[in-house]
Amino acid sequence: MLSGALTVTEHVQATLAAIKNRDALDAFVAVAGDDALAAAEKADARIREMGEQAWQDLPLLGVTVSVKDLLQTQDLPTRRGSLLRNNRAPRDAPAVVRVRAAGAVIVGKTTTSEYGWSASTVSRVSPSTRNPYDPSLTAGGSTGGGAAAVATGLCEASLGTDGAGSIRIPAAFCGVVGYKPSYGRLPYSPNSIDRLAHQGPLTRTVADAALLAQVAAGPHVDDPDSALGSLDRARDRRRLRVGWIHHDGTSPQIARVTDRARQAMLALGHQVESVPAPYDDPYPALVDILAAAEAADTPPWAEQWCDPGRLEIVRYGRTLSGEAVMRAEGVRQSLRARMRAVMERYDLLALATVPIEPPPAGAVAPAWAADPRDLQWLAWAPAAYPFNMTGQPAVSLPAGLTRSGLPAAVQLVGPVGADALVLAAARQLEAELGGPLTPPATTPALSSGERTP
Repeated sequence: MLSGALTVTEHVQATLAAIKNRDALDAFVAVAGDDALAAAEKADARIREMGEQAWQDLPLLGVTVSVKDLLQTQDLPTRRGSLLRNNRAPRDAPAVVRVRAAGAVIVGKTTTSEYGWSASTVSRVSPSTRNPYDPSLTAGGSTGGGAAAVATGLCEASLGTDGAGSIRIPAAFCGVVGYKPSYGRLPYSPNSIDRLAHQGPLTRTVADAALLAQVAAGPHVDDPDSALGSLDRARDRRRLRVGWIHHDGTSPQIARVTDRARQAMLALGHQVESVPAPYDDPYPALVDILAAAEAADTPPWAEQWCDPGRLEIVRYGRTLSGEAVMRAEGVRQSLRARMRAVMERYDLLALATVPIEPPPAGAVAPAWAADPRDLQWLAWAPAAYPFNMTGQPAVSLPAGLTRSGLPAAVQLVGPVGADALVLAAARQLEAELGGPLTPPATTPALSSGERTP
C-alpha cells in the first residue's frame, strides 16, 4: 500500500498532482482536493497513534479511491454525466460511506456517459474517456473513467456501476479487474427502477477487488434489494466444473488471448467443457426494460438537455405498453430459472468478457451498432448483459494482450450468491496467467506490501 517513508498525506498529494497533470485520458470530472488531504491527515494521525493496528481496524486506510459520477457524494458534485445535474448530494451513497469508514481517501469523481446509458464513456459534460493502451480508442463504459483511472495509476481503486456490462466492459478494454457482485450484494441507493444495476469495484488485482467489496457489502435500509449478507472468503477449490462459452463473432485476436485462460484452467486441474451459450439472447427484452426505465426517468421538458443517443431510447420507451414491459420481465424471469438449472451442472461459466477490441474514442458502439435509432447500442457485448438480467456474480480479469497490444479479458460467472467462489477462482486464475498487466502503469496492491507507521 505505502512503502518507504511515504505518508498517506504525501501519497494523496502525489495522487492529486498526478490527476491534475496526467489525466490526459479525461478519466476524472471532479477532484476532491482539500477534502482528500484532510482525510489523509486523519489517516496519518491514526497511524501515528496506533501503528500497524490501524490497518487491522481500517483495512482501506490511506487507499485512494475514485467514485463514478452516478454515485452520490456529499463533498463533490454528482452530475450523472448530464447537463441537467450539477448538485451536491445531502449524503454519500452507502458504499461510499463504507469505504470512507474503512479509511479510504476519495480523490475524485470519474467520467460516465449520461445516466450510464452507453457502454462507451461518451459525455456532453466532459470529453470522452480514451483508452490507456491506445488513446484513439474508447475506454469502454459506462465506468470508463474509473477503469482508465485505475489502469494509469491515478487511483488504486474505483467504485463503479454495472447495469448491462458497465464495469466489466471498460475493465476488459483497459486491462484491469472489474467485479460485478451478485445483485444486492452491495447496496445501491438511489437505485434504478430497472433493477439491473449492480455496484462493484475496479482494481488492478482480484484480491483488491475482493477487499473493497468486502468492506462495502451488506444490507442497507435505503436499498430493499440489498438482502445478501457480507462477502465471505472462500478457499480455492482444486477441481471445478467449468462451462466454457464461445460466442459467435468473437474476434480471432480476442479468442487467441482468452484461450490462454482456458488452458490455464485446465493446468489448474479444473474440468473445462466447451458449451454453446446456454440461454437465448435476452437482448430484445433488455432493451424494453432499459428503455421503459429511461423514459420514466426523463420528463418531456428535459428532452432538450438529453444526449441525442439516449433520447432515442427514451422516445422508444414511451411507445412501450405495460403489456410489452411485462413480457420483457417474463423473459428475465425465464432466463433466471434457466441459469439456475445451468449452474446445477457447472460451478462456473467462463467466456471472453467482450468479443471485440475497443471501438474508436467518441463512438458509442462499433459502426454496425452505433445508430441509436436501431436500438443496438449494447448488442455488441453479448457476454455482459445476460448476467445483469440474472443477477449473477461475474469477474472480468485480463488474460493478456492481442497482437495489436490491446488487452483481452476473460469473465468468470457463478451462481447467484456464490461471490466468494467466483473471486477465489479468479484469484487462482490470475496467478496462473501471471498477475496484472504491466502497461501502461502499475500501482501498489491494496492488500499487501509494506505500510509505514
